[in-house]
Amino acid sequence: MERRTLLTVGAGALVALGAGWAVTRPDPQSGLLPGAANAQATDGALPDVMEMVQGNPDAAVEVIEYASYTCPHCASFHANQYQSLKANYIDTGKIRFVYREVYFDRPGLWASMIARCPNDTNFFFGLSEVLYEKQREWLASGDPATIVQDLRKIAKTAGLDDAALDACLSDGPKAESLFNWYQTNADRDNITGTPSFMIDGQKYSNMAYDEFARILDEKIG
Repeated sequence: MERRTLLTVGAGALVALGAGWAVTRPDPQSGLLPGAANAQATDGALPDVMEMVQGNPDAAVEVIEYASYTCPHCASFHANQYQSLKANYIDTGKIRFVYREVYFDRPGLWASMIARCPNDTNFFFGLSEVLYEKQREWLASGDPATIVQDLRKIAKTAGLDDAALDACLSDGPKAESLFNWYQTNADRDNITGTPSFMIDGQKYSNMAYDEFARILDEKIG
């Protein structure tokens, strides 16, 4: 499990492109994209965050994964245990699987905003798989502007165009909603590292597939 200090500053600082990866206090003048003005909520209200759910929405057992797109252990989980969970428990309707993002850093939020760009579950989970598969590639430079460009290249292969990406990455209210949502979830469920799991309300750390299956089988009965 990767344990990093969870960000507790506002989304304005988290999303701003600047030198290095350090997160500073919120700067309301900073844009999500270089030279782009943030979209603002006209009535002051923030948009709702869509829960990303796979499997049977009415299943008796719910599994919530907390993960970060920049977490190597999360990438390993999605390449291995998750594939077996999907085949044996999600696709068979035995569980309701919920994926919730944790934001350790700005690149994690940028990846999330792109994955959530169309507000479509199938697109989200499909792009998430690619983001984990190519995690080392799009994070390799360590340069924020380059990371954004590499994320955009991945998103374009999934069908998003420049106009859609510009709109998504400059959506200030959505970024603020996501950041508030993440903090509320992390505080409530005491999420201190990733990947972490809530299985019917009980917290678990990362584990081998056999252990995951044993717990699920016991709960499913």
